Amino acid sequence: MYNRKRLTAEVNTLTFLETQFIRTEKEKQLFKKAKDLSAVFFERADLHDRHATFPFDNFEDLKKEGFLSLTIPETHGGEGISLYTFLLLQEKLAEGDPATALSLGWHLGLFLSLRETGKWKPELFNRITAEVVQSGKLVNSAASEAKTGSPARGGKPETTAVKQGDHWVINGKKIFASLAPILDYFIVTATIEGTGDIGEFLVPREADGVRIEETWDTMGMRGTRSDDLILDQVRLESSAWIGNRSKQAKPMSQGWLLHIPACYLGIAIAARNEAVRFARVYHPNSLPHPIMEVPEVRRKVAEMDIKLLSARQLMYAMAEKWDENPGIRTDLQTELAAAKYVATNAAVEVVDLAMRIEGGQSLFRNKPLERFYRDVRAGLHNPPSDDITIKIMADRAFSETE
Repeated sequence: MYNRKRLTAEVNTLTFLETQFIRTEKEKQLFKKAKDLSAVFFERADLHDRHATFPFDNFEDLKKEGFLSLTIPETHGGEGISLYTFLLLQEKLAEGDPATALSLGWHLGLFLSLRETGKWKPELFNRITAEVVQSGKLVNSAASEAKTGSPARGGKPETTAVKQGDHWVINGKKIFASLAPILDYFIVTATIEGTGDIGEFLVPREADGVRIEETWDTMGMRGTRSDDLILDQVRLESSAWIGNRSKQAKPMSQGWLLHIPACYLGIAIAARNEAVRFARVYHPNSLPHPIMEVPEVRRKVAEMDIKLLSARQLMYAMAEKWDENPGIRTDLQTELAAAKYVATNAAVEVVDLAMRIEGGQSLFRNKPLERFYRDVRAGLHNPPSDDITIKIMADRAFSETE
């Protein structure tokens, strides 16, 4: 067990909220890198949000710091970080720019999943990880569609794949393609004509018939540029085939999706810190002291910290359980969903409390809380959604025998 007091004293440039879950020297050093990046990202976040522009500059910085290969195995040139460490970094990056953190999380989470499941053939995994490590290539899944929604709901893709000799021809449209402006590869799901099975394909950005339709004009997370991916008679080599999702064994619980609640907790931490800063300096002439001395303000700050502590304890406990017990991962689906549910709802509540402390000042576009409020609500719509979590929790409860 690590010594919290020693670590906190040693890392005197970090706050208590920051050191609360750091366990090792490696995590401390990576976290400090993430903190430096987060500060730079924060300065750019408002501009990217206002204009809904993709943060190419942030990703160039991430590439220089080696963050694009953090979850790639050390044997393949990456850092091979654990899920737990991944979440620490996601939280901190999201404090600076949530859209950057969430976008990065899809890429890093994909390789964490592939590393743990061995889902890809070794030749393909070796080739793509080498491109990430050596050239900073970016990869993400594109599975959501307008009529099917999230793949978690079980809808069959309307995107189709037809085998023509030694090639596949793909036609369709995907929505919520996060990282669309910068992706080098899209992992696309498609219904195989003739069999009805669902296949997965690795689609290079430069393939003929691939184009991005700029539809992303949203309330929050504007910088993710999760635009539409159009696939018009895209002809792929047979090697683009990844696998048949319909014939896979029972899928393993997706621990890597905890990068989502980590991101929204990062927003909540940033909002909490902004509210505390404001309360320290705001001194209305109706009071003989700053509002930090007002009991109701102090109550709200304490409530924020209790919500953050509770949600983070659950999330990091689940990450640690995932990392240390590979044999039980298939049984963790319910707990992982619960951790996301608790974290994202707590994050929304914390941002609301922060805005109540800052009052009408929080509504101005030149203040960060207004952006935090819009960004944090997106977490309610990332998978798994609250209704799915409630269903699987209730199903488990009522499936038990008395």
